[in-house]
Amino acid sequence: MEIRCPRAFLLPLTVVFFIFFFVPRFTYASEKEYIRQPPRRIIFTKHNRSKSEPQQVHISLAGNNYMRVTWITDDHKVPSTVEYGTAPGQYNTAARGEQTSYTYFFYSSGKIHHVKIGPLEPATTYYYRCGGVGPEFSFKMPPSTFPIEFVVVGDLGQTEWTNSTLKHVESKDYDVFLLPGDLSYADSQQPLWDSFGRLVEPIASRRPWMVTEGNHEIEIFPIIYPHGFKAYNARWLMPYTESESESNLYYSFDVAGGSIHIIMLGSYTEFNSDSAQYKWLLQDLAKIDRRTTPWVFVLLHAPWYNTNTAHQGEGESMRKAMEELLYGARVDVVFAGHVHAYERFTRIYDNEAESCGPVYVTIGDGGNREGLAMSYKEPASPLSMFREASFGHGRLRVLNHTHAHWSWHRNNETNSVVADEVWLESLSASSTCMGQQPSSLKDEL
Repeated sequence: MEIRCPRAFLLPLTVVFFIFFFVPRFTYASEKEYIRQPPRRIIFTKHNRSKSEPQQVHISLAGNNYMRVTWITDDHKVPSTVEYGTAPGQYNTAARGEQTSYTYFFYSSGKIHHVKIGPLEPATTYYYRCGGVGPEFSFKMPPSTFPIEFVVVGDLGQTEWTNSTLKHVESKDYDVFLLPGDLSYADSQQPLWDSFGRLVEPIASRRPWMVTEGNHEIEIFPIIYPHGFKAYNARWLMPYTESESESNLYYSFDVAGGSIHIIMLGSYTEFNSDSAQYKWLLQDLAKIDRRTTPWVFVLLHAPWYNTNTAHQGEGESMRKAMEELLYGARVDVVFAGHVHAYERFTRIYDNEAESCGPVYVTIGDGGNREGLAMSYKEPASPLSMFREASFGHGRLRVLNHTHAHWSWHRNNETNSVVADEVWLESLSASSTCMGQQPSSLKDEL
C-alpha cells in the first residue's frame, strides 16, 4: 500500500524542530541561483506482511559468482538463512549469514539480515526464500560474457517521479542496477528508509543493486551520531571486504567474467592522497589488466564536471585529488549524480578535451523530492555534448571488448523516450592511449 505524505511527519515535532534549526544542514550557495521543476509528492510504502516475513528484500553482487541477499524482519527471532534453487519452490541449497540492527534517536530498526549465497551459475535464474517464511523471490545472475546491460539511476528518492522512473526501467530487461548515491532521501527520518526499501523491493529483489553513498545518506548529528552513514551502512551492505576496502563507502567489483571492472567511490569520506580511500584506489587500479579487463567504469556522487548552476564546484577537490589516477588507468566512463539533471561530456582530462580521458556523465535525475536543476551556465561549454533537466534513467549496454552503447531515456512523458545516445569505444582498444601514461603515474600504478 502506498500513502502520499509530507516529508516531516515521521519524527516527533521536538526532534524535527531541533534537527532543522540547530543541526548544521548540507546546503549550498548555488541553491538560490536556479529554479527547479516542481517536485511530486513523496510516496510512503507501508509494510503489509507479518512481523516474521521478509520486507525490503534486495540483492547485491558479493564477489565472483556470489550474491548477497538483504532483508528486514520486525521479528528478531527469524533466522538469517536463505534457501534457494533453480526451480520454483524447490530449494536444494541453504546458506546462513549475519544480522544487525541499529537505533537512531527514538527509532529502532528491525532485524537486518545479510546472507551471501553461492557459488552461482552465470545467466541462471534462482528462486529463493528468506528466513524460511514468506513469499518466494527470484533473480537472474548476470552473464559471464558479453553482451551485458546496466541501468544507471542517480538521486532516486521515493516520489511519484521515482515510480515513473522505475516503471520505465522495468519496461526492458537488464542485468545490473547502478546507483551513484542519494537513495531514500530519508535525511534522518528513519521510517523513510523502511518505506524506500519496500518501494524498490519488487525491482531490487530480482536484479542486483550496486550503490554508493550521496550527501543524503550522511545523517550526521553532532556528538550523538558524529560519523554518519549509520542507516546506509547497516541496510545497504556492499562488497567492500571482497574488494579489500576498509569501508562500505567505497569498493569495486567485476562483472562479465572479469571483463568489466566497476569502481564505486565515496564523495563524502576522505579522498586526499594520504587517505585510506586514495590508497585503496591506487591498489585497486594497479590490479587491473586491460588485456583481460577491457572496460573500467567509475561511479561517485558529486560530479567533477558540471555546467549546471546547481552544486558548482562541489566535486572539485575530489577531482584534483583523484582525476590523474583515473586518467592514468584509462577509465572509460565516470558516472555521477547530485545535480538533478542529465549531462554528458566528451572525453576530458584536467578541464580539456582529451581523447584518452574518461567520458563524464551526470545522471542525478531519478525522481528525488527536491525537483530538477533547471538552470545551466551559458554559453554552453564545448566539453558538454548534451544536457537537459528532465527525470530519466540511463542504459549502458556493453556489446563486446571494444564497443558499448550509452543511452539516456527521458521519462517525463507517458512512454520513455531516448533523448541522448552515443557509441563508446573502450580505451583499451586504443594503442595510442594504452601506450602512453602520465609519467607521474608510472611509479604509482
